[in-house]
Amino acid sequence: MKTFCGRANPTTGAMEWLEEDESYDYHQEIARSRYADMLHDKDRNVKYYQGIRAAVSRVKERGEKAIVLDIGTGTGLLSMMAASAGADFCYAVEVFKPMANAAVKIVEKNGFSDKIKVINKHSTEVTVGPDGDMQCRANILVTELFDTELIGEGALPTYEHAHKHLVQEGCEAVPHRATVYVQLVESKRMWSWNKLFPVCVEAEDGEKIIVSPSEMENCPGVPSVCDIQLNQMPSSDFTILSDVVTMFSVDFSKPVRSASTCYRVQLETIKSGKAQIVLSWWDIDMDPSGKINCTMAPYWVKPTSALQWRDHWMQCVYFLPNEEPVFQGENVYLTAYRDEYSVWYKLQKAREEENKADVRVESPVCRCQAHLLWNRPRFGELNDQNRTCQYMKSLMKVLKTDSICLCISDGSLLPVLAHYLGAKQVLLAFLKANHLEDKIKILEARPESLTSSHLEDKKISVLLGEPFFTTSLLPWHNLYFWYARTAVTMHLASDVTVLPQSASLHMMIVEFQDLWRIRSPCGTCEGFDVRTMDDMIKNSLDFRESKEAEPHPLWEYPCKSLSDPQEVLTFDFRRTVPQHDLSAEGSVNLLRKGKSHGAVLWMEYHLTADISVNTGLTQISNDKGNCEWNPHCKQAVYFFSSVIDSETQTDFPSAVTYAINFNPKTGEITMDFKL
Repeated sequence: MKTFCGRANPTTGAMEWLEEDESYDYHQEIARSRYADMLHDKDRNVKYYQGIRAAVSRVKERGEKAIVLDIGTGTGLLSMMAASAGADFCYAVEVFKPMANAAVKIVEKNGFSDKIKVINKHSTEVTVGPDGDMQCRANILVTELFDTELIGEGALPTYEHAHKHLVQEGCEAVPHRATVYVQLVESKRMWSWNKLFPVCVEAEDGEKIIVSPSEMENCPGVPSVCDIQLNQMPSSDFTILSDVVTMFSVDFSKPVRSASTCYRVQLETIKSGKAQIVLSWWDIDMDPSGKINCTMAPYWVKPTSALQWRDHWMQCVYFLPNEEPVFQGENVYLTAYRDEYSVWYKLQKAREEENKADVRVESPVCRCQAHLLWNRPRFGELNDQNRTCQYMKSLMKVLKTDSICLCISDGSLLPVLAHYLGAKQVLLAFLKANHLEDKIKILEARPESLTSSHLEDKKISVLLGEPFFTTSLLPWHNLYFWYARTAVTMHLASDVTVLPQSASLHMMIVEFQDLWRIRSPCGTCEGFDVRTMDDMIKNSLDFRESKEAEPHPLWEYPCKSLSDPQEVLTFDFRRTVPQHDLSAEGSVNLLRKGKSHGAVLWMEYHLTADISVNTGLTQISNDKGNCEWNPHCKQAVYFFSSVIDSETQTDFPSAVTYAINFNPKTGEITMDFKL
């Protein structure tokens, strides 16, 4: 059965109706899942196995049958661990139907069908009794329901329901408890992901400062967690203001409450500075004694232990509502508020301490709209002074006193820069705080709908774009600027200046330190055959995704270059979008030995003939080929279906051939690589 799906094309801007197989959503979910990453997480798997063995032993020592409830079983791995540890029976609950089907096959393949029953339901719909899904309540509760924030996937309400309806009082739980830790820091870099800094403009008539409006300055932002690979954040980018403290713990072996609440700790600041950021992570104890521990602590907290790389659990960055000056030795109170799914923080001086009973747990709401329009990397991009300078230098080159500018970009500072740098009139833009309402006209129309009356019968002499659009996921989706430029052609002066004048697509072959794991088959995991899962992911990738790249912020994922970067396609914005495909074929030489995991692609925008802005590789920092990437943008990663390891082969391939094609009708870029 086929179904028609409507979608807005991020590159062309057109609304499209695509005929999709009814299982398309399933395939998308599986192809882009993190199951492989979890199965490759050796530390997680070993600790779970140890915890499950210990829990089964404790139940058996009491002379009871070990009945296990495994909520969110996925591949069935934890249930198979329990069965092999001697559990009498396991109920494995999985709500996602394709995953539940795979779990049935994996359980059967490993010979546990008589000990494990897979239940394809949400755990809150599972029934207990002679005619129910479960014959009786379980006395061991095993789950892996956690995200980077611990509670973001609904762990608390799931546990709350399970204790009320599915498990015995005093049951064993694996994990037994989770503990959330916090540390107060100052970080200009991380703070730049949440607030807009003033921008200084050196204009002919003196220095001007672009400031954000007071409602943005005082806005608490959004409560959604900023989860990152904190182990890739250099220690020079933040100043530690407090020791690590325990914020709260949850004991999963006892009834759990999901109702909103708050927790407060007193901190003594160990350094003076601006308290801006709360860094947070958690650990889980797999047993009551805490001897079997799995931690997400970053490198500076546990510098002696080997760090387990994982992408399904990272660390959290929380932004305080406002920065607060603190002094060494001062006592401050940090409050964590939480609802069922999220956590947020507030810092108070000790003298302002309030009665805990008076605290109302209300999630922060963005009042300025900016936090809804811009994500965290976008704030960082707008605060990047070097990048802003490139735009200012190029605007100074092209603007004249009679310039009529049209800016096509989402939530951009370019119109304000253009006004201050001398444009006569700027159309489409932003910001009451700078008292420019009469200088910059906001046009509430899409480019293809613009009329002469919108433009007051004037012709556009300078067309501007960063380009940046909130709908863009892959680097080339911002080529929407080119389609918008084509749509407004009739309103452009014959000698129009387009900035940027062109763009180019660049590509490089890389070896990833760790990111390869998210697409790598697992085979066996702790002695259990999970190849059914590998096949399932491969089938879903082949279903539609195999010729597609995926976006990743590579500053978080170290890699080394195996080839030089290469320009593969160019897009001339001074001309309209062509009718014919743009394509490139060729080969790129491999300069270093290593595992060719895939190709990275990114865009470069040529603002003028000699000024460019790069969204990808900023430099190859040493002879080993270690790469540094633009931290504000996601790059496109195309994983090769097979990996060639030139370290282990004497006749390793000297080149990779590529074929890359841009289809102007669909705006899509397809690619193929051969080793």
